[in-house]
Amino acid sequence: MPATALALVVAAAFLHAGWNLWMKRSGTGGGMAFVWGTTVVATIAFAPFVWLAGAFGAGPAGAGTGAAAASMAPANGAAVARLADWGGGVWFAVAASVVVHTLYMRVLQRAYAAGDLSIVYPVARGTGPLLASVAAILLLDEPARLASFAGLALVVAGTFTIAGGGAILRAGASPAVGHGLRWGLATGVLIATYTVNDGRAVAALGADPLVYYWAVCVGQAVLLAPWIVWSVPGWRALLARSWRVVLGVGVLSPLSYLLVLEAMRLAPVSVVAPARELSMLVAALAGAILLREGQLARRLSGSALIASGVALLAAGA
Repeated sequence: MPATALALVVAAAFLHAGWNLWMKRSGTGGGMAFVWGTTVVATIAFAPFVWLAGAFGAGPAGAGTGAAAASMAPANGAAVARLADWGGGVWFAVAASVVVHTLYMRVLQRAYAAGDLSIVYPVARGTGPLLASVAAILLLDEPARLASFAGLALVVAGTFTIAGGGAILRAGASPAVGHGLRWGLATGVLIATYTVNDGRAVAALGADPLVYYWAVCVGQAVLLAPWIVWSVPGWRALLARSWRVVLGVGVLSPLSYLLVLEAMRLAPVSVVAPARELSMLVAALAGAILLREGQLARRLSGSALIASGVALLAAGA
């Protein structure tokens, strides 16, 4: 993996763990009103940067138009920032991402309400790259070596360890562990889905990462607005009570993901997806110490296994 891509992934990992910790400590009230609020914040906050990128004006030199722009791989030229130059494949990816990202945020909320951060977060972040790497290898024709499969095995082992090890197989296991495991797995499936979809959009179809993800945020904000206004009583009060978290997550969540999308332009999806899970080490430590969820040794041991799997995946992909 290029050094620049690795630096982007490391920065994204710390940002991602940070906003997840903030969201967990601040509570998960607000439901879809909270999700909508964060997408509105992201749409407004990043709009000036999208404009500066030329999304509404002349495209970058050599970007091309229409089908040519849609098929250009960013590794061989500038990413396509101008919206008018996007082909149907990019817009389809945007539409799919709107749906999947919206589901992801809602499921993540439910997960944090049902289980510990240090169970939900590592399980979700361990399952996500596992599935994303397999999908990238099978669907995007990315290379795979023996080290890749060994890395996947370590990720599974680490996920199992953090989730409770043998305890989750015993009838007397804590219900919270089971809830956290199930919701974490559901979150991981959604992570894998949007990772492969978005990775293909920026790496294979040539969409500029900033403009692409801003379009996704706009789509989410527009899609959810009627539902929130008509179906969520007291949505204004809900957002007013948690406005600081809405603003924080609305900026930090897309920023962390934008760094990952940019990394996907420089390295294969099957490398970037697992490498970003270095954030699990931060989350496991924060959950066990700051949130007093306990079992620090076991959760750190599981995180170490996953980190080892990440290293093998990065080396083998």
